[in-house]
Amino acid sequence: MVSLKRELSYFDLTNIVVGAIIGSDIYIASAITAGLIGPFSIVVWVLAGIMAGILAIIFAYSSYYVPKVGGPFAYVSTAYNDFYGFLAGWSMWVAEVISLPVFAITFTNYLQYFLPLGFFEVLLVRAIFLFGLTAVNIFGVKAAGRVNDALTLIKLSPLLLLVIVGLGSFAVNPGFLSNYSPLAPFGFNNLGTAIVLIFWAYVGFELGTLPADEVQNPGKTIPKAILTGIAIVAAFYVSTNFIIFGAVSSSKLAGTTIPLVLVATAILGSFGGAIMSIGALFSVSGSDESGILGTARLSYALSIDGLFPKAFSRVHKKYATPYMALIIQGVIAFGLSAFSGLSNLISFSVLNLSFSFLLVSIAFIRLRRQKEKGLFGQNVLPWLGIAICLFLLYSTSLFDKILGAAVILGGIPLYVYFSPKVDASDFKASFLSGEAILARNFEKTDRFLARLLKFIGGRFKGRRT
Repeated sequence: MVSLKRELSYFDLTNIVVGAIIGSDIYIASAITAGLIGPFSIVVWVLAGIMAGILAIIFAYSSYYVPKVGGPFAYVSTAYNDFYGFLAGWSMWVAEVISLPVFAITFTNYLQYFLPLGFFEVLLVRAIFLFGLTAVNIFGVKAAGRVNDALTLIKLSPLLLLVIVGLGSFAVNPGFLSNYSPLAPFGFNNLGTAIVLIFWAYVGFELGTLPADEVQNPGKTIPKAILTGIAIVAAFYVSTNFIIFGAVSSSKLAGTTIPLVLVATAILGSFGGAIMSIGALFSVSGSDESGILGTARLSYALSIDGLFPKAFSRVHKKYATPYMALIIQGVIAFGLSAFSGLSNLISFSVLNLSFSFLLVSIAFIRLRRQKEKGLFGQNVLPWLGIAICLFLLYSTSLFDKILGAAVILGGIPLYVYFSPKVDASDFKASFLSGEAILARNFEKTDRFLARLLKFIGGRFKGRRT
């Protein structure tokens, strides 16, 4: 049987976390929230960062207790059972797949700063963007990790330049800060919606837990990488948005789809706009590459437990990557990219993620009781996580709530159809006990995945001879 390779280091995984978080969000969220609550958005960026940090620590601690591939699915399944694990994994998979086209849409928006595109040209670019990154991930997790390392380092450079030059401009001309007055020109009626949209900008830390079977020393590496990544992101987000809302008025920000180009142009002229557009293209590419990597590992984990179609667990013989999961999610993402409702996609993604995070927070209560390690704050954190998730679910639109409930409940028939007719633990154990499990199941042709077990058995027999 072809297994996944442990080739991701702490540096690689930290870059996957940072790369997954910093993407299209920082390049579009400021414009959206500027029209909702104005410069008060800077306060919400801090608040959302704290909320994401709490949930990130819960994920980091959960990965310490359960260093398995699959993230939320693995944690909730370990704490309770496969059904609840499936709901956590299913809702997260839906959210992550929905977020992939957001990056493709943002990529074409910033590309048009250099090259105006027609409707069919936009679709072509989005197809090349999504399937190109899918191909990188198929060629190997190590290659994907190295590509992500490069994209992450490249995409942070323009943001760092913007912060340094922006702070210098403020020091020379403090009048730029006049854009912060009034701080909340539109009041606080849309505060909940703004928090949902900005929180999405911090989402991505959970992807660092998904390729656990490909991480070196996952029990220590994953928590450390998640906490390091969220700290780097929070520092960049707050400092960048301080410059954004100080350099340009909220009314101008609300009227553009490329806010960072507008800000960079105001500070550095057309050269700054070009640099920021290039940075946006790399940033969005890096974030989508990370998202593609993590999302495929989630569907792979669901599939090997018999809760998703078997196609999702097919591993490439040469590159040892879940190639079918990558291809399927790429096709879905491209189909969704034809729709350009960014706010709607983001809000619906947050609703599904919040439900998944809620189940993880609840599961962590049992995980830390079952395996006490004395981790700092572990008795309080899950309750804070539950409160945060309930608030996010409440703050989404009624349409999102109804559609989200339908999608989550719609996953139950999938679970019933694809779940094993017997306990999937036999199949799980086959990865650990090998021939002992195969000996019991080899002749049971009516058992779930019997043919695959026979194939594995044949491989074992071949090795003995």
